[in-house]
Amino acid sequence: GNTAWVLISTALVLFMTIPGLALFYGGLVRTKNVLSVLMQCFALTGLITVIWLVLGYSLAFDTTGMQKGMTNLHSFIGTFGKAFLRGVGPGAMSGTIPEVLFFMFQMTFAIITPALIVGTFAERMKFSAMLVFSAVWLLVVYIPICHMTWGGNGAFFAEMGVFDFAGGIVVHVTAGVAALVACAVIGPRRGYPDTQMLPHNMTMCVTGTGMLWVGWYGFNGGSALAASSSAAMAIAVTQISAATAALTWMSIEWTRHGKP
Repeated sequence: GNTAWVLISTALVLFMTIPGLALFYGGLVRTKNVLSVLMQCFALTGLITVIWLVLGYSLAFDTTGMQKGMTNLHSFIGTFGKAFLRGVGPGAMSGTIPEVLFFMFQMTFAIITPALIVGTFAERMKFSAMLVFSAVWLLVVYIPICHMTWGGNGAFFAEMGVFDFAGGIVVHVTAGVAALVACAVIGPRRGYPDTQMLPHNMTMCVTGTGMLWVGWYGFNGGSALAASSSAAMAIAVTQISAATAALTWMSIEWTRHGKP
């Protein structure tokens, strides 16, 4: 049951990026840039998958290859012991689920995090530059923070007692800070605020929003790594908080426009 649930959750989290986030961003940008933004999400999915396979997963979660005298380094980054999924065969387990499934679930987190940043500099960065930035950021920021938080005994944040159930630190704090820095460095779009820049397609944006809402069930519920009461509670909180936020936003908009 645990394996079945995390398999479903893995698919749901990937669903958040393609097509969810792709449609969400694609609907918000101008018509001339919609295809570029859609392909940025698709390209990032492929790029991050390969990086995660080659060395990302190993650096984030492996500590078996630590050499004597390198325990301080182990607090901040893993080793290359599981590069290219070395030793992660059909029989390898991570808790109660196959380790290859844990690899896949964590991979979807690694994919969506740089994709979240894309929306902040949409229409203002070349495609090739976006890929280079995302790859470097994943290696320099995401993977070390992931290891320090979820790397187990000896990891820097874990030893401090930090508890991150579903990526509040690993995903959202890192992406949020990177997004603010990227906005400050790149600057506003050409013509802003004098030129009107209407969204391409609000229907597409709302469709992507709905997909993201559904995907959060896997993102939060799957983080329990088990078909358990913790997963059920995470899903309940996800639904209730999202519904409350949606109703609050609608009431604010109605009030702003003078409607009952």
